[in-house]
This record gives sequence, C-alpha cells and structure tokens, in this order.
Amino acid sequence: MVPLTGCHSRPASAAEASREAAAQLNDARRDLAQIPPPSKTLYMSVSSISGWQNPSLTVQEKMITLHVLMPDANPSDLGKGTMLRPEAARRQILNIDPTNLAEALNAIPKEAWPYGRVVAIEEAHDAPEVARRQLRINMEKAMDTLNSIGVVADEWNNDRPVGVR
Repeated sequence: MVPLTGCHSRPASAAEASREAAAQLNDARRDLAQIPPPSKTLYMSVSSISGWQNPSLTVQEKMITLHVLMPDANPSDLGKGTMLRPEAARRQILNIDPTNLAEALNAIPKEAWPYGRVVAIEEAHDAPEVARRQLRINMEKAMDTLNSIGVVADEWNNDRPVGVR
C-alpha cells in the first residue's frame, strides 16, 4: 500500500509551482486511467453515503476529508463482515489540502475503486453559514480537479445523491 502523506519541497517560483502542479495532474491522470471507467449499474443503486464503497470526499472550508474503504486483504468469504473482519477496520479517513487532491486520489489502490473512476463528493454539513460561500468555491475547485484527472464526481447532499447520476 502506498502511503497517502509525504513531504514536499516548495518550488522557487510561481512558474515552477505551476509546472509542478501540471505534472502532478498529468501523473494522476495517467495512473488513474488504469482504473476502469465508472459503472453506473454499480454506483447508481447506492442510496446512502454509508453504503458507498468507492472513495468519497467531504469538502470543508480549508481542507478536504477523503474517506477510503481499503480492499479486504483476505479473498475468502469466511468471516467477512463479522467481528473477525469488520469493514470499519478497513476505513481510512484522511484530511488533505485541496491542492493535493489529485495526488491523494492517485495514491489509493486500484482495488479500492469497485465502481470504477467515480467518487462521491459532498459539502460539509456542519459548517457555519459564513463559510458556505467558501465551501461552494472549494467544491467547484475539487470538481474541476476531478474532471481534469478523469474522475467522475457524484454529488451528494444530506446523505442523498443529487449530482451526476
């Protein structure tokens, strides 16, 4: 498994930063292309965000929370979902900087994308009213990033799908 965090040096100039960001997007686009396209027959039947098995994003005022259900390392059905092999033990929740979204999604193993290249995305529910404008701006930026790396954004609100479906 590839770690989802790491150290990064700061670029010396704005032009260098722009080139580095473009290179990261190209790397993510190329690597994520190995994941099959989204299968609507699989993800359209999900009616609750708690039942979503692909990566999901919660956009907040200053960060994005990435929810990942890691694949089960045991291929056997024996004990699956029981106390010996709980699904919750495979869930990872990571807070990432919005500028690192492409890099973070690229680090998720291919097996953690059972629906193909699609993520559920939602705005934070408990944000104060004064943060709502910034949340919407961050949501649009995240959707632009997802679009540029070839990942479909399925928008959710209050545990209900509202977007791309």
